[in-house]
Amino acid sequence: MNKYELLWQKILEELESIYDPETFNDLFRPLKSIYLFHNNHIYILVENEFTKNRINQIHIKKINELAKRFHKDELVDFIFITNTKDLPSELQEKSDYSVNTNYEMTGLNANYTFPTFVVGKSNNYAFSVSMIVADQLGTAHNPLYIFGDVGLGKTHLMQAIGNKAIENNINSKVLYVKSDIFVEEYYAHFKNQMMDEFNEKYRSVDVLLIDDIQMLSGATQTQLEFFKLFEILHSRNKQIVITSDKPASELKKIMDRLTSRFQWGLSVDIKIPDAQHRLDILKKKLAAEFDPNTYQDVPIDALEYIASVFSTNIRELEGALNRAMTYTKIHKLKPSVKNFKIALESLVNTRIKSDQLNENNYDKIQSVVADFYSIKVEDMIGKKRDYKSTLPRHIAMYLIKYLYDVPYKTIGELFGNRDHSSVLSACSKIENELESDPILKKAIEDITKKLGVEK
Repeated sequence: MNKYELLWQKILEELESIYDPETFNDLFRPLKSIYLFHNNHIYILVENEFTKNRINQIHIKKINELAKRFHKDELVDFIFITNTKDLPSELQEKSDYSVNTNYEMTGLNANYTFPTFVVGKSNNYAFSVSMIVADQLGTAHNPLYIFGDVGLGKTHLMQAIGNKAIENNINSKVLYVKSDIFVEEYYAHFKNQMMDEFNEKYRSVDVLLIDDIQMLSGATQTQLEFFKLFEILHSRNKQIVITSDKPASELKKIMDRLTSRFQWGLSVDIKIPDAQHRLDILKKKLAAEFDPNTYQDVPIDALEYIASVFSTNIRELEGALNRAMTYTKIHKLKPSVKNFKIALESLVNTRIKSDQLNENNYDKIQSVVADFYSIKVEDMIGKKRDYKSTLPRHIAMYLIKYLYDVPYKTIGELFGNRDHSSVLSACSKIENELESDPILKKAIEDITKKLGVEK
């Protein structure tokens, strides 16, 4: 590993200790691709424009600050790209500067494998079935439908199938995609009359891994497109793996023809891990990611404390461990229950207060936007479709997404239970129009000032 790759790993470790687990896992954990230093720039490959834009708009300043802190001997800046074609020509010409782009285009995280998955009572059946599917693609349990609450390992297990498929056959064409990204790609290709390219990408795969299928809720056109894709892949005995937060029969605003097909194969659920399972997860993370000497110094009761507090979400559980270990290392403290409590105090308090705090922030945005346009909040979040109501509604949706990076589904719930695709369309519309509409740009600048935040 060269010094620039080491720098990026240090930055990732620091980001994991700073950001909440959901933000880190969604934006930063998949970023494993590294291109060597060139003209004071380090190039990182990301999977889509949405991720690139979120990083550049919200997080790039922090990343470059960390680069200066960890790498003082020369100035470096990070540039995030979605395609190797965006690299300078000098790098494109030198194969030793690039990673295995075939693998990178799968969207897989190389760390999500079966050996790194911690098995317990809550997920043993799902794990066993997934291993069978990985070795018998397209013939055993097709589609495989994995469901369970957020942060329990569905994505890890799904991607483990993809990584195992490639391990078994290096030529396997595997594609992992989150459903909201699938929706974005479909709309973008449809709008630009590039459906041939879209179809080539998705219909040529051997294994399709589609995460959080509930995000297709209400997106009728995208559902029709996914239905056609499902039919084509299934008829060719190509493996389909789907994850969701609920059983297929309980999906809302998903057409019946899709939910019935989701149940053609096998559905397996992942439950909340029990205390012993959570402890096993923490032990495995310690052994895998921390120095052996440090790992051995962590008393079991300190791990039990974390396992008792962060009991419903594996992402939060692992994030809490990383935060506690980083805190004790920086402050040169011994790992202990006492020191872990100090390290996690703000995180524990945040978990208790975050829902109420965020709701207050969202309410404030709705109130300020409505006041700016001299309309009632009720009209803005209601069913009216006149321009006087829809423009403020779209702006408020955009600001909640932009300022707090809230899931589209959650934003939809704040605006009269609108579906995910409506919010996505509204946010994209505002983002696109900002580039060419100075009046809109000035309005949003004025609103953000009233909110007391910098855009």
